[in-house]
Amino acid sequence: MLNIDDKLLLERSGNYQSYIKGKECYYNGRVTNLRYDKDLKYFQGIVKGSKEYIVELFFDKDNDLVSSHCTCPAYEKYSGDCKHIIALLLYIKNLNISNTFQKKDEENIKNIIDYYKFNSENQNIPVKLELNYEFDFNDFRDIDESSFLSLRMGENKLYVVRNVKKFFESLENGEEIYFGKEFTFNPNYHVFRPEDEKVISFLKLLYENHTINSTRYYGSGDQNIFKGKHILLKPEALKSFFKLMGGRSFNASIMGSEYKNIKIIEKDFYLNMKLDEEGNYLTMKMDSYENIIPLTSNGEYIFNNEHIYKISKEWRKKIVPLYDEIISSRNETLKIPNKYKEDFISEIILSVKDVANIDIDEKIENSIYNPDLKANIYLDKESDIIIGKVNFIYGDININPFSSQDSNINKPGKILLRDAEKERNILRLLEKSEFKVRDGEIYIDEEEKIFNFIFNIIPKIQNLCSVYYSEGFRNIAFKNPANFSGSIGLNSDTDMLEFNFELAGISSEELEKVFKALKEKKKYYRLKNGSFLLLDNNELGYMENILDYLDIDEKDLNRETLSIPKYRAAYLNNYLKEKKLNFIEKNMDFQNLVEDINKPEDIEYEIPIELDNILRDYQKFGFKWLKTLSRYGLGGILADDMGLGKTLQIITFLLSEKNEKGRWPSLVIAPTSVLYNWEAEIKRFAPSLKAIVVSGDKDERKNLLKDIEDYDVIITSYPLIRNDIAEYKEITFRHCILDEAQYIKNPKSLSARSVKKIKAKNYFALTGTPMENSLTELWSIFDYLMPGYLLSNGKFIEKYEKPIIKEQDENALKDLNLHIRPFILRRLKKDVLKELPDKIEQKVVVELTNEQKKIYLAYLQAIKGEIEEEIIAKGFGKSQIKILAGLTRLRQICCHPGMFVENYRGKSGKINSLEEIVKDAIEGGHRILLFSQFTSMLNIVQDMLEKNHIEYMYLDGSTNIEDRGRRVKAFNNGEGNVFLISLKAGGTGLNLTGADMVIHIDPWWNPAVEEQATDRAYRIGQKNTVQVMKLITKGTIEEKIFELQERKKEMIDKVITEGETLVSKLSEDEIKYLFSI
Repeated sequence: MLNIDDKLLLERSGNYQSYIKGKECYYNGRVTNLRYDKDLKYFQGIVKGSKEYIVELFFDKDNDLVSSHCTCPAYEKYSGDCKHIIALLLYIKNLNISNTFQKKDEENIKNIIDYYKFNSENQNIPVKLELNYEFDFNDFRDIDESSFLSLRMGENKLYVVRNVKKFFESLENGEEIYFGKEFTFNPNYHVFRPEDEKVISFLKLLYENHTINSTRYYGSGDQNIFKGKHILLKPEALKSFFKLMGGRSFNASIMGSEYKNIKIIEKDFYLNMKLDEEGNYLTMKMDSYENIIPLTSNGEYIFNNEHIYKISKEWRKKIVPLYDEIISSRNETLKIPNKYKEDFISEIILSVKDVANIDIDEKIENSIYNPDLKANIYLDKESDIIIGKVNFIYGDININPFSSQDSNINKPGKILLRDAEKERNILRLLEKSEFKVRDGEIYIDEEEKIFNFIFNIIPKIQNLCSVYYSEGFRNIAFKNPANFSGSIGLNSDTDMLEFNFELAGISSEELEKVFKALKEKKKYYRLKNGSFLLLDNNELGYMENILDYLDIDEKDLNRETLSIPKYRAAYLNNYLKEKKLNFIEKNMDFQNLVEDINKPEDIEYEIPIELDNILRDYQKFGFKWLKTLSRYGLGGILADDMGLGKTLQIITFLLSEKNEKGRWPSLVIAPTSVLYNWEAEIKRFAPSLKAIVVSGDKDERKNLLKDIEDYDVIITSYPLIRNDIAEYKEITFRHCILDEAQYIKNPKSLSARSVKKIKAKNYFALTGTPMENSLTELWSIFDYLMPGYLLSNGKFIEKYEKPIIKEQDENALKDLNLHIRPFILRRLKKDVLKELPDKIEQKVVVELTNEQKKIYLAYLQAIKGEIEEEIIAKGFGKSQIKILAGLTRLRQICCHPGMFVENYRGKSGKINSLEEIVKDAIEGGHRILLFSQFTSMLNIVQDMLEKNHIEYMYLDGSTNIEDRGRRVKAFNNGEGNVFLISLKAGGTGLNLTGADMVIHIDPWWNPAVEEQATDRAYRIGQKNTVQVMKLITKGTIEEKIFELQERKKEMIDKVITEGETLVSKLSEDEIKYLFSI
């Protein structure tokens, strides 16, 4: 019994309207042609709507519907089942399928009993079959309509099948056929021998095809294929019949002569021919030609010497045209005039001699002149064209194939036997150059064709003939680029790199055109002297890449030297070394620059004495790296893992700069939440640095900026820099430092545009996540550090972002790594803090409560339908707000429906699990950070904690800076067991090593954001193992988010070091994946 009821129909309907319309379809009798398998697992039916639609249903072993499909347009458009599926389900529900099967089973049993009963009463009787092939070609019948087949059959005596058409009709209908008093054929118990059964099956197929006007063998069915006792075998049918006969014997009548036991032989045979001379003619005859009878127009099957031969294509190609010409000639003798004697012998006799025995008259044999062919080509240059003369030389005979006046060809009394095949091969090659002919000479007057002739044709034609060329032609031959020279160096006066490049024998003016041709992907450049410079050269290609990288126009090559920013040095040095461009000389200053950038640890910088014993080794390396970049006027990203002391490394660097160079204010821009943390850290580690936080109202900030020259460090926030950029852009700072530089990841944002207006000697950025979603985020930070280094945003996207993200281009990824590696310093805690305790991460899967599940499924179905309609109506790009709202709503339900459902009295699976986890953790002596992106969820958690009398701290975006600091300090001093923090407000800038457990209540799209939050506890100063839990609701969108997170992990490392490709922002496919729950 199939599990189909009204509840199922309602659940399966995309909406209530589909359910009602499905019922209307059923009651209006629109369901027809029901089919199903014997196990009742598959059903198919036709439901009539505006058209007829095929509906399929699949049931499992428990009789539950698991899948459905309909061919109507609505099926693809909507999330639920369409009205046609509902109608078929109703039809099956109201049909007594079990009873139908019972009746059918009874019929099947009766039929099988009758079958065995009949076969026990009637034993099979073998029938003999004789096949007679007949070929009867005459002037009134085409050769392809001259093959016939007739049959004789019987038990002992054989009878002619006089009406083959009626025989096959009776055979198809199972009717008896009377042949004579000794034989009546009964298809129910007469059987053919296996070898005969194959032929009968083939002929039945012919009959069926003929009956339904098939064109398989005959085209139109109007032809009388079955006529009396004969079956006409057209070429394809004849071929199939001969293939069936294989090595089997059969009888044949060929042009009225009878033959017994003929076989098909798959091999060629030799023809006997005679070549004589009669007066001014050669004559060609064929011996016993009357015994050679082609059975098909293409000569594939030939009757000869009482056998039928299946002839190869090669034999037919050589012999059939000659054979046809001979037998159609008068007296079956082919007459060849004197003027064609040489061509006939050279072309035809040489071609057929390996498939025919040719008896050549002795007189002709003696007159054949057969020297080896010597072919010469003479090449010359005339103005801008090349000229060629071709000679085919046979002994003392000289032939110009392009001249109509061959005075030297004829040799009295001799027939020249020419090497026609070699001549043809030479001429075919020459034809590929698309030459023109003039006065018996060939010439080429187009540059591209000249290049093709010299580069492609001559090397090949030299294998067939001798090539001679004049001095003028020699000058337009090819030149391979050689004798490169160049240099790159650092000019200490201009503080720029200087680069030059030369190619021996080529002026700077022509060099410009050479690189232009390279850019246009040409194979050559034609120099002023007419010669061709080959551009398929590694060194030239590498130099073109450098010019492209440096964004240098070909016109700039006219300059003696090219000026390049210093930040290109490391990449250029790597490229020159990798491509082995050793002809580029490097001056000492350039070498020192590259060496220092690559190995800052080898440079002796004096660490401020008050910090020397505080810094760890990796922090000392970071300090040297910052100093080296600063020394050369370069910028960089300090991208150390959270908690590794990026702030301390910058403070050390700023203090060193002041000690060496005196006071000159540097600017630190940071998130509002950590402004005073910077001030406190400077006072703690470098009290001699005079720092000031510029905050307050507009007037206060203006007053503070008046005395800016009295300070070493100016600290302000991203929101304030946006408001005050007019004042800041008038100041030149020693260094500009961005903390949490991901704040400028969007290059179009006001923050990014503002900080890029600030003037400074050097620019640095601090961030644990240089990228969170896309490569453009990394570009934006580099655009602040060193504008132009990673090209314009548009060029960067075309050269790197699209190839890496969309095409998974490993070469583009490698090239980007080479660019950014010198300017990003990233260390991970696991690599540098061996004393840091372990971090244990755990995915905790929780179940929705029944109440939650009902709400979740209802919203999921509704949201899926709404979003699908929105995308269809507006397109994916314009549906983002709708999609985001839908995703947010589902994620809130996973946390707690009470976040938006009024008067919700049910429970939440997460709160239930969280309550248990928190209570157990506190009993075990742990202290907890609880993160959620929803403050409304934090409020619900607050209620749970208060109910259980658990002390907690709370921080979200509304908490002011002073309260943040006090609460963090109090928690680290032991107050409270739980700290509730909103992900956005507390994910950065906090040190909460007082906790040893981190719980993420709800997953966020970007794992880097969660990592930042976790690192509030897992950082320097942590003494305990940190346990990280992520609560994920089973069977919901959260599981999909978690899977997407896994794809995004280690994104930064994949760019900074080689690895897998990046994951972009949510695509349409990812959105569909999220909703496929």
